[in-house]
Amino acid sequence: MSASKFDLTGRTALVTGSSRGLGKAYAEGLAEAGAAIVLNGHDPDRLGATAREFRARGYRVEEALFDVTDEAAVSAAFDRLDTAGIAVDILVNNAGIQLRKPLVDLTMTEWRKVLDTNLASAFLVGREAARRMIARGRGGKIINIGSLTSEVARATVAPYTASKGGIKLLTKAMAAEWAEHGISVNAVGPGYILTEMTQPLADTPAFDSWVRQRTPARRWGTPADVAGTVVFLSSDAADFVNGQIIYVDGGMLSVL
Repeated sequence: MSASKFDLTGRTALVTGSSRGLGKAYAEGLAEAGAAIVLNGHDPDRLGATAREFRARGYRVEEALFDVTDEAAVSAAFDRLDTAGIAVDILVNNAGIQLRKPLVDLTMTEWRKVLDTNLASAFLVGREAARRMIARGRGGKIINIGSLTSEVARATVAPYTASKGGIKLLTKAMAAEWAEHGISVNAVGPGYILTEMTQPLADTPAFDSWVRQRTPARRWGTPADVAGTVVFLSSDAADFVNGQIIYVDGGMLSVL
């Protein structure tokens, strides 16, 4: 197979929640594969800093400041991209939050916030991207970000688990409707990945030991481990992969 199958030159990728963490790593990987990047976030200072960093590295970057849970804001953001002549060929629905709290203590407001941020946003942004991909008639790629909790549960993270389980089946539903238009919709389920947000967990000896013992690879994952799968699913090499979720977890889900 030619390496050109993985070349994203000439394409534009929107990555939600990409001003830091894993979203930033996905955007970096896509940029290194040749794609122009539309960064998204809701903090203008952080988004601007990431955009400046990317530009200094020679990446082609646009900034899209909008709340992924706000339907009107999502629609307006895509309208602005349309006006600027920016066509999103690749969408990575990465934006998400976590909330650790026992189910019996959860409020409906807390439940809705996690579901809106992690699941409803993927629908809203995915819908706007797909509408335009279908109208252009040249297909596209949508990658939703799931989790190990798309498959299994842990105590105290029920809304997160429900949202990521929903991501798995939303991905299949999107593929069922949009594959005929040349749109590939897949998901990635990261395992325990070392980022600035998970560093406190890694710094806790008991938790760090549990992750290493529970993972056949005997280590935490890195953002680059996951970014490679996102780049693959965004490329022509994955044209006939549709409706799937790929777990990047060092083998954790494969063992008891």
